[in-house]
Amino acid sequence: MKLTRATLLVAAAFAAAMSTSSPLFAAEEAGPVKLAFEIEIDGAIGPATARHAKEALAIAARRHAEIVILRLNTPGGLVTSMREIIADVLASPVPVVGYVAPPGAHAASAGTYILYATHVAAMAPGTNLGAATPVEIGEPIPGLPGQPDKRDKGGDDKGSGAAPGAPQDAMTAKMTNDAVAFIRSLAELRGRNADWAEKAVHEAASLSANAALQQGVIDLVAGDTTELLAKIDNRTVTVAGGVSRPLATRGLTVETLQPGWLLRLLSVITDPNVAVIMILVGVYGLIFEFSSPGAIAPGVVGTIALLLGLYALNLLPIDYAGLALMLLGLIFLIIEAFNPTFILGLGGLAAFLLGMAMLFKVEAPGFHLSPTVVGLSAVLVFTLVAFVGRVLWRARRRPPLVGTLAMRGLPAEILDWRTGIGHVRVDGERWQAHGDETFAPGETVEVATVNGLTLMVRRRPGAATAEGELR
Repeated sequence: MKLTRATLLVAAAFAAAMSTSSPLFAAEEAGPVKLAFEIEIDGAIGPATARHAKEALAIAARRHAEIVILRLNTPGGLVTSMREIIADVLASPVPVVGYVAPPGAHAASAGTYILYATHVAAMAPGTNLGAATPVEIGEPIPGLPGQPDKRDKGGDDKGSGAAPGAPQDAMTAKMTNDAVAFIRSLAELRGRNADWAEKAVHEAASLSANAALQQGVIDLVAGDTTELLAKIDNRTVTVAGGVSRPLATRGLTVETLQPGWLLRLLSVITDPNVAVIMILVGVYGLIFEFSSPGAIAPGVVGTIALLLGLYALNLLPIDYAGLALMLLGLIFLIIEAFNPTFILGLGGLAAFLLGMAMLFKVEAPGFHLSPTVVGLSAVLVFTLVAFVGRVLWRARRRPPLVGTLAMRGLPAEILDWRTGIGHVRVDGERWQAHGDETFAPGETVEVATVNGLTLMVRRRPGAATAEGELR
């Protein structure tokens, strides 16, 4: 009993000491530590960027972050990825602060739309934003400086041959009007300058940080993250669901959320140039594996590269007719490798290059095919076709190395012979032989033809000549 009471007294004293001195209990008394998470968008906006932003906003919501700082330094990117990021920002229960930084950074094209969507928009000195015009490959935007505008020629399009270009202009107008309506809706949602936003789309206008602040495009200018947190402290923003949320940001601990290795890999393979190169590596690897079964390594590397390349193309806005032409060209090249005709190789080369030229619908910043990659791909494919053609030409000129045709003209030693029938040794093997002449054992003759498992032999031309000379 005494031992039990002593034990209880010790336990009570230990619990009291822990409750007053333990950092864990002290933290719980003071409440959870509030954090500001930071996401960096540095470079072109693509599928990997959109996925990173989505995952980071989800983590911030789970951990009840005070704010999320979306640091922007981007030339733009894919419209689909931009809209995914904006949808996640608008649906986020955690306020998102758009911050164009560091000095010298810019938020062009898609970056401007994302900045307009954030709850608080800020820029560092020496930064700029704007140039939000949607541009599609080969389609000029009417009204842009330096771009032709058919509507300005003579005041109307009658008799000017405008009909063939009308669908193109109509599609351009639809894209522009949709972009204007989208950015105006974001400006009205956040109470920012909608007229300048429309100007950024129609005229590709840009603004510096101070000019953007003066025109009501952004909410503030801050030199660094500490100043940013101090300036937005006590602001009230409206998050998803129409909930008003006051910000308490002064002195917050900022934690940067870095993308994992999978997202970094995704950002690499969704580069159109890398995707095309991986498809080429995959096809060459499979060709080498099928032509030399058992090598294993080319087949494994080729299969992985081909699947990664196709997966990357699936995430990008591509023209499926171009992809079909590329795959058709690769199929022709594979057939050419195993059944050389040279015609299939040339057809495969032409189909592959045409498909590559048609592959991508848009040429957004950071998402266009490099002429160097196109030229390198053409050289690699042409090299394969030329190599197969050369091998085919040499094979047709070379005498057969296997089968009955390969035995014609081979020397044969007579083992025994009687009345046109006997046995001979050819390449160390014993064969039954027929002939129209009489031969002696030990004499060397040559194989004329092969009939089943019987050789037709004849006297070698040199031996016949020598015998004639002796006579």
